[in-house]
Amino acid sequence: MLDKRKIGDSGIEVAPLALGGNVFGWTADEKTSFDVLDAFVDAGGTMIDTADVYSAWVEGHQGGESETVIGRWLKRDPSKRDKVVIATKVGFMAGLAPETIAPACEASLRRLGIETIDLYYHHKDDPDVGLADSLGATDALVKAGKVRALGLSQYSAERVEEAMQTVRENGLTRPCALQTWYNLVEREKLEGPLRDVALANGLGIIPFYGLANGFLTGKYRTREDLGKSTRGGRVEGYLEGKGMRILAALDRLHAETGAPLAAIALAWTNVQPGIAATLASATSVAQLDELTEAMNLTLNAEQLALLDEASAETVPAGA
Repeated sequence: MLDKRKIGDSGIEVAPLALGGNVFGWTADEKTSFDVLDAFVDAGGTMIDTADVYSAWVEGHQGGESETVIGRWLKRDPSKRDKVVIATKVGFMAGLAPETIAPACEASLRRLGIETIDLYYHHKDDPDVGLADSLGATDALVKAGKVRALGLSQYSAERVEEAMQTVRENGLTRPCALQTWYNLVEREKLEGPLRDVALANGLGIIPFYGLANGFLTGKYRTREDLGKSTRGGRVEGYLEGKGMRILAALDRLHAETGAPLAAIALAWTNVQPGIAATLASATSVAQLDELTEAMNLTLNAEQLALLDEASAETVPAGA
């Protein structure tokens, strides 16, 4: 049985891989999405992460497509609801003004077909709205039973600290989670003040871009590889500097363990301080199978040190 991890002080426990729902209803059609969701739960996965904005960037979409697919999946087999933690987000499209948060939550609940959202995030900081107002609005949702726990996504260290001070001063529901950018290639996105403030406030950290837009799967190794998918342009910068060192270290550990590169990269992330679960998405069951191996993969101290060294900003002389 998989070990579960607590998300802050929420009482919610999850397996260490969270399934990203950004692809549902976009690059994964409904049938494929259902297959991926079924396989994720069958593998012991528990947390499904989506947002009301997914996938508004696609021509003809308006947002909510991912939530709708997840809702249809849950309706097909209602017994799955008790097996999963549903996380979604608000604020990316219309900001975090209090008058927009409650209607957005109701819309998400309707699309998902559920009575309570397990984890509801501020999708990104909204500097135009006072934190007491935005956090007050989400606190009201918790008190109304619409939301079980709250999270912050894409907040700076300073704004996380300010948010936590605001809830203390106003007696509001404490956020329990921080979602942020983090992976082997871009450790600086979290390590330092942001991680320090998250740990100091007991927030469970849930990284996105855990596979660096697919780079850490080993799919992109040359400039010619960039055309393999629509994400190729996002990984071009990883081909320089430490990116290739990291792939070489992952290749070595693949030879030692037999595990896919993606699973090894996620297993490294999941043992870093404060990590509750790492997000990754899949557009096929075959892709998902590589990801779920991370939940049962334990890297030893020597293997972790190899990845630490390869992913460091500078490499010691003679290394």
